[in-house]
Amino acid sequence: MDYKRILVTAALPYANGPIHLGHLAGAYLPADLFCRYQRQKGEDVVFVCGSDEMGVAIMVRARKEGVSPQDIVDQYHPQIKEAFERFGMSFDLYSRTTTQTHAETSQEFFRTLAEKDVFTLKTESQLFDPKAGIFLADRFVIGTCPTCGNENAYGDQCEKCGSTLSPMELVNPRSTLSDAIPELRESTHWFLPLGDFQGRLEDWIATHPEWKPNVLGQVKSWLQDGLRERAITRDVPWGVPVPEDVAASKGIDASGKVIYVWFDAPIGYISATKEWAQSVGRPEAWKDYWQDAETRLVHFIGKDNIVFHCLMFPAMLMAHGGYVLPENVPANEFLNIEGDKLSTSRNWAVWLHEYLEDFDPDLLRYALATMLPETKDADFNWNEFQARVNSELADVLGNFVNRTLTFAARFADGKLPPLIKPSPIDINALNAIATFPERIGSAYDRYKNREAVFETMALARLGNKYFNDSEPWHSRKSDPQQCANTIHVSLQICASLAVLMDPVLPHSAAELRNMLKMGDIRSGTPSGSKDGIGWDDAAQPLLQEGHVLGESNILFSKIEDDVIEVQKAKLGSKESSTPTEMPYPPVKDLITYDDFAKLDFRMGTVLTAEAIPKSKKLVRLEIDLGFEKRQILAGAAEHFEPADLVGQRVAIVANLAPRKMMGMESEGMVLMAESRDGQLAIMQSSGEDGAIIK
Repeated sequence: MDYKRILVTAALPYANGPIHLGHLAGAYLPADLFCRYQRQKGEDVVFVCGSDEMGVAIMVRARKEGVSPQDIVDQYHPQIKEAFERFGMSFDLYSRTTTQTHAETSQEFFRTLAEKDVFTLKTESQLFDPKAGIFLADRFVIGTCPTCGNENAYGDQCEKCGSTLSPMELVNPRSTLSDAIPELRESTHWFLPLGDFQGRLEDWIATHPEWKPNVLGQVKSWLQDGLRERAITRDVPWGVPVPEDVAASKGIDASGKVIYVWFDAPIGYISATKEWAQSVGRPEAWKDYWQDAETRLVHFIGKDNIVFHCLMFPAMLMAHGGYVLPENVPANEFLNIEGDKLSTSRNWAVWLHEYLEDFDPDLLRYALATMLPETKDADFNWNEFQARVNSELADVLGNFVNRTLTFAARFADGKLPPLIKPSPIDINALNAIATFPERIGSAYDRYKNREAVFETMALARLGNKYFNDSEPWHSRKSDPQQCANTIHVSLQICASLAVLMDPVLPHSAAELRNMLKMGDIRSGTPSGSKDGIGWDDAAQPLLQEGHVLGESNILFSKIEDDVIEVQKAKLGSKESSTPTEMPYPPVKDLITYDDFAKLDFRMGTVLTAEAIPKSKKLVRLEIDLGFEKRQILAGAAEHFEPADLVGQRVAIVANLAPRKMMGMESEGMVLMAESRDGQLAIMQSSGEDGAIIK
């Protein structure tokens, strides 16, 4: 089908931390490559994204840092947006889900489905934290996975075996807020009966056999198991509020109830498009991109979002009516780092904002594009990054451009010499140029970005080979016209490269066009020119005889080994070396059992925690031992916020002689584990307060 316009979305990143390479490889770089190419083709493209600011992950981060959820999103949204801009993401609009437009759009969508009686209402027993005084969202419950026995599975998923769970399925659940044993209390919620849409979803999926095998495999697996209803509201203090009028019509108190983030987040694509339409002075234009059948809608995501974008969001759109469905959902697999699974908790990640402090964005755009996990999990390692930069960007592309412009400056007066009586090798090179826009573009159209980037570099390799085979350093004396022909053809290859390398190397492509003093090209960015040289024009010679060239600069410099070693050392630690490189402390001198038996270890619960004025290390704790309460000064202020310690179950040395510190008496010692990088972790147990630890 021929489409009038293309609407592209990239998965909304959680605003609870910075962007890392896994994010870029999964959704953002592939989407940007596709959009830049389509704009250069002259297509009408709108590319939207934004920060997902309503999830429980935001609340978890806020509690950990002792601040409000709004503080968290206000900290990370600008950081994410700025990093994307510096990296070269060509969003038409990057929004956030705390905007009024998003709240109104989500509530309107919810209201429409409610008015159509799409939802079911159910009153169920749910887990409630009696200490924190709130119902527990899935991420606020931890317990034993019924599938694999992992004792630290979350209420929505076991991160060890990957099983999808509900909080009620966990064995021995406990609250992550206070470590309390949850109680069962009744609450009424709205559910989306996905099973009612299974037939329509199956028929629609069957019309897209061209989708990537990893996407179709996961979708068909869910369909084979049968789709079940899914809650779309929850009792948490952070999120888009359930519309009061909808709740009142069912006799339900809406206070404290919000729309579940999996329901509101994809609506963020719609609200962002509305905001874009407002920003360009055409407030109703969003409807063309969401409600006109001649729109090609493409979702770029990572594989962990396949089900939401291929089944759940389409079911929502079907239920509402009047919206287009995705033409494709080209999900990527996961990216590992240096052969190990990416882990933000272990700092086993390469953070985009930190990368941009040390390197140009184009180097990462190119290297990462060659490693994209398009069909299976892939691995990013710094040595390969270095090799891609040195042997391909510097030695192939940069070398070809530099040699060509240097020869043109020295032996053609800085102009494009005429092509006279071209040799077969000249004609073959020019004919080859004509094939590259289609070769590269076809790969982008098929969401094969790695192939597109390899084909782009193949044009630079062609240029290098042509230059070497022509030997202009010899012909400049023996056959000056042949040397001029070599310079002419090489400059035409450079000009085509300046267009065709723009999706993956936008900053370098712009620099090359400046060196060539090329005319305007059709821009790959929303704010750029819609006229000028287009993608398909690069199949023909773009420079005219006598065209005056600009000053030549080195496009890419090589990266030395010591620079790469510095980057490797950052992995796994906030410092200069990884935990695995740190030695373990030696075991202390042997003691007898009688020495050990003198120590009285007890369990307790932290009742209060407060910072001690003028002390950077100490925090004052009041601990309930069951039979009495103790004041203990713990050296944990540099590792925990006081609020995070309240409710924690801790082990203490109960018979340690009292000791005065900072004018206060400490009646014991809290036991903590210290990792090799000096980080403290609380040692926990499920024993009752006062229980003896043996």
